Amino acid sequence: MAKQSAPQALAGIAPKLVEVTDQVLFGDVWERPGLSPRDRSLVTVSVLAALYRGEQLDHHLGVALDNGLSVAELSEAITHLAFYAGWPNAMSAITRLKSIADQRGV
Repeated sequence: MAKQSAPQALAGIAPKLVEVTDQVLFGDVWERPGLSPRDRSLVTVSVLAALYRGEQLDHHLGVALDNGLSVAELSEAITHLAFYAGWPNAMSAITRLKSIADQRGV
């Protein structure tokens, strides 16, 4: 799995939130054996796109690519969720995916 961490710049204002994010979310939940990192990324990207959480979505789209999902697979997931989570959410997510794919040259 791609190594994840809370933004350390936030540690000065919210040290406990950064600690819990790193130790519990990324150090425990993401490491559980019930789902692969790839599957966890697919779930996470889908939920963030559905809830229109763009600030977190950018990071997790990158992690999803690092965890083995392809741009085509992410595009398909976003297209699928358009019918369940709303067209504007999907269009926003696909625009973000294109930007990240372009930045990475994939």
